[in-house]
Amino acid sequence: MAADAPAPIEVTVTGVRSAAGRVVVDICPQANFLSACPFSVAVPAAKGTVTAVVRGVPPGRYAVQAYHDANANGDVDRGWFGIPKEGIGFSNDAMPRLVKPRFDVASFVHGHDPQHMGVTLRYFLG
Repeated sequence: MAADAPAPIEVTVTGVRSAAGRVVVDICPQANFLSACPFSVAVPAAKGTVTAVVRGVPPGRYAVQAYHDANANGDVDRGWFGIPKEGIGFSNDAMPRLVKPRFDVASFVHGHDPQHMGVTLRYFLG
């Protein structure tokens, strides 16, 4: 891989409750954290663990956000008080209770080499 080529990030997502829908993995710079991220991939859900490879990620500081889009509607469904109905997870296991995760806790530096990250989904409702 050329030194200036964007390197992929492989993300292993654990804790997937079912094979319904898909698992979405986003690689987000700070400006896009908790919203639409420029680097994203969706893979078919499988109970337990799935792996997604997000290609073309240039060097920089990012955070991974992942969710189990069980009904494949393209959104994290939410219940009362905005609590996610579907499983969600972040890099560095940045999953606080009752508050949104912070980018500085979830972030990591991505360089020129391929990288592997792990994310564990948490389900708060259902």
